[in-house]
Amino acid sequence: MSETNGDVTLSHAEIRRYSRHLIMPEVGLGGQKKLKAASVLLIGTGGLGSPTALYLAAAGVGRIGLVDYDVVDESNLQRQVIHGLATVGALKVESAQARLLDLNPDIRVDVYNVAFTSENAEEIAAPYDLIIDGTDNFPTRYLVNDVCVKLGKVNVYGSIFRFDGQVTVFDAAHGPCYRCLFPEPPPPGLVPSCAEGGVLGILPGTIGTLQATEAIKHILGIGESLVGRLLLYNALDLSFDFVKLRKNPECRVCSKPAAEIELIDYEEFCGVPMNDHEAEGTAGEGWDITVQELKAKLDAGEPLRIIDVREPHEWEIVHLPGAELIPLGSILERMNELDTAEFLVMQCKSGVRSAKALNQLREAGFRKVRNLKGGVLAWAREIDTSLPQY
Repeated sequence: MSETNGDVTLSHAEIRRYSRHLIMPEVGLGGQKKLKAASVLLIGTGGLGSPTALYLAAAGVGRIGLVDYDVVDESNLQRQVIHGLATVGALKVESAQARLLDLNPDIRVDVYNVAFTSENAEEIAAPYDLIIDGTDNFPTRYLVNDVCVKLGKVNVYGSIFRFDGQVTVFDAAHGPCYRCLFPEPPPPGLVPSCAEGGVLGILPGTIGTLQATEAIKHILGIGESLVGRLLLYNALDLSFDFVKLRKNPECRVCSKPAAEIELIDYEEFCGVPMNDHEAEGTAGEGWDITVQELKAKLDAGEPLRIIDVREPHEWEIVHLPGAELIPLGSILERMNELDTAEFLVMQCKSGVRSAKALNQLREAGFRKVRNLKGGVLAWAREIDTSLPQY
């Protein structure tokens, strides 16, 4: 016999599963039925999406949607704990779906193996009660915000970088939205991505779990929400701080009627792609050199200098034979070590930072300088496969 509340029922097996919830007066039988009746859409099944999805599934949220179009890579496993070695190379949404259904077969897990875009965002988000933003790039964050405001959805926001994390709940009906906090995106290249700057593996576990906590509190209607407050977390000193957020009465999105909110071209708006993949930098036509061209010059014994502009801790991981280390931040002050008459090849991890270094040298009058397209990763992938990739 099942306990019932309207159309939502809990089987005997579910009552056993959720017994630690049921004996809490703040949750109880009614609260557990609310969880089973709820639907949550997760944008991203990576660092933040992994713990968030796991705990929502374990808690008994009845319908979970997963949006991602990436595949599992070994470099993900340091922090994306929903995946494993057995699913390396598999679609992230399918890897995550299998893990969630193994954890809790009584829930429904929808998968959307597509990019979340202006064209499909409304259709994907419409059936869900609230949205959890586990994205890793500015264009998708702005899109998630705008579609949530347009559809009247709650947006549980989280972000991570290195040792720092942020969490809040954006509910335009009762407080500010993301655009009230960040009306404009930062200039392209100003804020490094996790792929460039790194992230402590445990950090998304902390932030993602806090996002799951806020989602469950919202579904149950208990506790004090983070609406109007931004939680700031630092893992190095284990500090939690709060910043009060205020609604901008002139916000270009949440101050408008829903019908007037347009989902724009967010990549153009932010000037960066809707992913956090390692970009292959370019210095522009005529200023790049491929790894094959560089190898040919080295094999021919042509005089040149390879200047590695990464940081010393990256140099320790892997570096090209004969390269010299001058970190990007030191290029200007150490420019006297370089000669405009020499052929210089600027090199970094993927070509992004070395392109910036090349532009600094060009402005100083250097002309015999090239950017190694794809950086040391391309060299390890296409020239010397004995070198590690990171």
